[in-house]
Amino acid sequence: MKDQPETNKLLEQLKDKYDAIGQDLDTHLEGLLYSEPITYWDYIQTDALLSLQIQRTTLPDEMVFIIYHQINELLFKMILWEIQQVSHHKNLSVQFFSERLMRVSRYFDMLTSSFNIMTEGMEVEQYLKFRNTLTPASGFQSAQYRKIEFASTDLINLIDARFRGNIDRNTSYEHALEHLYWQAAGKNFKTGEKSYLLKSFEERYKNEFVAFTKEYNTINLYAKFKSLPKDDQQNPELKNAMRHYDYTVNITWVMAHYNTALRYLSHGDETKEATGGSDWAKYMLPKYQKRIFFPDVWTAQEIEDWGKNV
Repeated sequence: MKDQPETNKLLEQLKDKYDAIGQDLDTHLEGLLYSEPITYWDYIQTDALLSLQIQRTTLPDEMVFIIYHQINELLFKMILWEIQQVSHHKNLSVQFFSERLMRVSRYFDMLTSSFNIMTEGMEVEQYLKFRNTLTPASGFQSAQYRKIEFASTDLINLIDARFRGNIDRNTSYEHALEHLYWQAAGKNFKTGEKSYLLKSFEERYKNEFVAFTKEYNTINLYAKFKSLPKDDQQNPELKNAMRHYDYTVNITWVMAHYNTALRYLSHGDETKEATGGSDWAKYMLPKYQKRIFFPDVWTAQEIEDWGKNV
């Protein structure tokens, strides 16, 4: 075999790589002689992925419901992956920030448009039968979605609007988490008693949420935005990306979710409870809580009118 400069260069680079971690290059090269070539199904773990759809009923449309929500969770993972890159970036530029925000927005655009799968893709009669087997589970219990909120904005912007005046940065994380907007969906409005939906959710994730909110306290997307030089904060491309993401998550996607719930749970004068027992209308509608991730990129009038015209 003729001497190939490119091959020799690659071998030198590989030697440097393995020397740096105290490994022998020849051992790794010999290992390549016996390794199997990668296949699509092994790389994507197709068999494992397709084994995760377990129905609780014999109704065919339950499979649509399961797969749809698993796709949502995969997209949530992609969103958290992009946010993590911004939050942990040491020398954040406007371009990098804007590009990653638009990636996240595209994922949420996809989530929004995909609600047609739920809205038009299941028979109402089938859904109303198999949903009873889901009680008391609820999409409310998506821990990844809660983490997206925590990683997007200061915790005060996720506090129930009724309690924001009494909570600040000196408030303990545990106390603040007790007053998040979505707590209202898991408590009896009159007694304040927590439902099983909320109790089980907190039992599984509360400690994880406290640790996560501490981690993102000063590096969430809003905090990273406010840490940029003033001129960068006024960059039109970045502001537009911030506005697009904020509106997409807290208005467009929420309303698509709400309208889908409306199709299945509201008939005439009767409105059914969500599977977890929450007052889903007041929990979901933007005008009640005015969830806004980035208040600085909106005018006072836009904040005042948030969610009123949808």
